[in-house]
Amino acid sequence: MTNRIAIGLGLLIVLLLAYDAVRQDWAATVFLGRKGMDFIEWLAFWR
Repeated sequence: MTNRIAIGLGLLIVLLLAYDAVRQDWAATVFLGRKGMDFIEWLAFWR
């Protein structure tokens, strides 16, 4: 991965988080966090 691609992806993530904070009151971030925790628990079960 080149520096240019890494900077572009980083800016995209920051912009999406800013949009979620301003327009959706962190709804998407909370949803993804909860689903991530469920996935981690599921993986722990299969370990």
